[in-house]
Amino acid sequence: MFKKDKNRKKIIIISISIGIVILLCISLLVNRNTNFLEDLFKSGSTFINKTIMYPFTRYNKEKGIYQTESYLIQKNINSSLEKEIQELKDALELNKTLTEYTPINATILSRNKSYWFNTITIDKGKKDGLKKDMAVVTKNGLVGKISKVYSSSSEVKLITSDDINFKVSVAIKTNETDNYAILNGYIKKDNLIKVTGIDKTTNVNIGNIVLTSGLGEFFPGGIYIGTVEKIESDKYNLSKTLYIKTSQDFNDIHYVTVLKVKE
Repeated sequence: MFKKDKNRKKIIIISISIGIVILLCISLLVNRNTNFLEDLFKSGSTFINKTIMYPFTRYNKEKGIYQTESYLIQKNINSSLEKEIQELKDALELNKTLTEYTPINATILSRNKSYWFNTITIDKGKKDGLKKDMAVVTKNGLVGKISKVYSSSSEVKLITSDDINFKVSVAIKTNETDNYAILNGYIKKDNLIKVTGIDKTTNVNIGNIVLTSGLGEFFPGGIYIGTVEKIESDKYNLSKTLYIKTSQDFNDIHYVTVLKVKE
């Protein structure tokens, strides 16, 4: 008896399901008002759909806008475009301050994901007068130098590169005098540039400004790099290592300016 009742319930459920499907098919073929059962089914499916899609939609209380998934995607695209436009404006403003050089604005063409902090490729090259070792900057300061030049593009080696042979002479500005050292290294997890070669007796403090020194290289002096964030002594207490905080987000570079010496 129990099995018969169980089978009867299954038959009833299946019959109702078939009936709902038939009603839905009819509603698609016939232009008429929906009945109660169709409305109930539609309301249920809508509720389920909203529940499933909830993680992809949200209500923005600040703006009072119901933000669908497509709206959020478009908003992110617009924000990205606004940021790139601002970067371009910053580059143009930078051009006004570099009186000793012919600034050449360039756009990033590509970046190797495996060596993200090593190099970038820009859309300017020999035809634009670029040469190896020219300094590359943004409004936030030094980002690297030209390492390879092609006809219409160039490769820029970033100061965050793990190339131990890539060194930049820097000057740490203090109240007393300029202290010279070598920029060589990048701590990725802390986003800090490493500076070595500071004597233990040198009076360097947190917050001191670090600039290019212009000594023994092609980099012009006075290009901003960052400020001293942390100071460490070596295990023999003979020298100091400085960790420099930059204003540049090396994860996100779209436009740069190459400094070409005026002829």
